Amino acid sequence: MIDFKSSETKDNLMKAFAGESQARNRYTFAAHEAKKQKLPVLESVFLFTADQEMAHAKVFYTHLKELSGENLRVDGTYPVEVYQDVKTLLRCAQHNEYEEFDPVYKAFGDKAKAEGFDKVAYSFYAIAQIEKVHGDRFGQFAQWMEKGQLFRAEVETGWMCLKCGFVYYGTEAPNQCPVCHEEQGKFIRLTLAPYTWEDMAKKQG
Repeated sequence: MIDFKSSETKDNLMKAFAGESQARNRYTFAAHEAKKQKLPVLESVFLFTADQEMAHAKVFYTHLKELSGENLRVDGTYPVEVYQDVKTLLRCAQHNEYEEFDPVYKAFGDKAKAEGFDKVAYSFYAIAQIEKVHGDRFGQFAQWMEKGQLFRAEVETGWMCLKCGFVYYGTEAPNQCPVCHEEQGKFIRLTLAPYTWEDMAKKQG
């Protein structure tokens, strides 16, 4: 095991911290764009992911605690993605999450393991898997938008209003919630809604 202060792992941790911090801001900006376009479901998806990116940043930053009080200089390449098109923002997010999954965090994990920092390696490997889930989710919503299926489905589907919890079954979400009168943009597929009964039943079963 080499000295942490002279390791590549410390630099990789700072690169990852910077990347996660920037991702959080990009997703917050993307959420604002989705809100302007009356797509609150996508706003929620971006903000939900932004919060998880902050959690990742904290994990990486905490691994650096023994260097508290010092300044680290690292080089990195980070994306500039100032778009108004939400589909483009989703696809960019998908690409970046997949890139973190493999090769970036896999390589960082391998280096940490080789240098003898097993706990750091575990963090890189575990968070890499989470980024894969993020990428899959962004890609799914992008695909629905591209196919005009964000609020439509080919088969009868459950739709939940995220404002009041009203559930509707059909091939298309209502144009307006009959209970709280929110617009269609507030509806999400029931299978993706937080704490759905189906999810709870599966866990209990």
